[in-house]
Amino acid sequence: MSTNIQKVGVCGAGGTMGAGIAIVASRAGFETACFDTSMEVLDRARSQTEGFFGKSVDRGKMATTDRDAALARLSASTDMGALADCDLVIEAVFEDLGVKRELLGALDGICKPEALFASNTSTLSITEIAAGCDRQDRVVGMHFCLPAQLMKLIEMSPGVNTSDEAFADAWAWTEAAGQQPVATQDKPGFILNALLVPFNNDAIRAVEAGVASPTDIDKAIKVGLNYKMGPLELLDLVGLDTQMLLCEAFYPVTLDPRASAPPLLRRMVAAGHLGRKTGRGFYTYDDNAMFGG
Repeated sequence: MSTNIQKVGVCGAGGTMGAGIAIVASRAGFETACFDTSMEVLDRARSQTEGFFGKSVDRGKMATTDRDAALARLSASTDMGALADCDLVIEAVFEDLGVKRELLGALDGICKPEALFASNTSTLSITEIAAGCDRQDRVVGMHFCLPAQLMKLIEMSPGVNTSDEAFADAWAWTEAAGQQPVATQDKPGFILNALLVPFNNDAIRAVEAGVASPTDIDKAIKVGLNYKMGPLELLDLVGLDTQMLLCEAFYPVTLDPRASAPPLLRRMVAAGHLGRKTGRGFYTYDDNAMFGG
């Protein structure tokens, strides 16, 4: 499907999700402006992206010329003004309603009136996030899945005030970017996380109960269910602190005991064992390479 969107901005592009979204956009041929508050994290993300594209070339999934062109389409800045001429701005910042609303309010004063705003939230209301700006009709939920550079699914959610035109434009962009969108309601977890959070908690409880090691639990799931990644590997990639946020969003709404945070999860988060980003979670990590890179 064709799209009128030519340039994409990514807020929080120094993080794992934001960097992956930037790869999706640049790889699909879109000029991509990466914004974050620290040039250090942007430089690290750039290095990881170069490594990821390099592996893609080595594996025959990408031509050298395509790699060079995709990297050339990526720019990075700590100045939000670099997003002024973007047609679509996707935020992938910290999962906090106040932070996201403040960001959209700031973008509202910088970006052109016709620009679309999209939120990558998985726990917060699109409608409540959109209330932070004066273009609520042009705010869409666009939930990518980790790792965004490898996963094709995007859960698309309109807020109460999202216009049909804006939703259709955002949907068209996801298809033009080579992704596979599904339509969901504006509810915590949408489809995927609403099912995954209790399942992942079950895996954590199995570790805590001594049923099996993280390695054997993941192996059982991957071999028995033909999953590409085990639940504990996935939790380390997503971040155990993110799983905590998901639990805190779901449990008060559903009152499902499986959605409540397991004690082991709380202890690991308190100890700072958050997964790949801290070098230790259910597994330990010795490098800072992007997943799949």
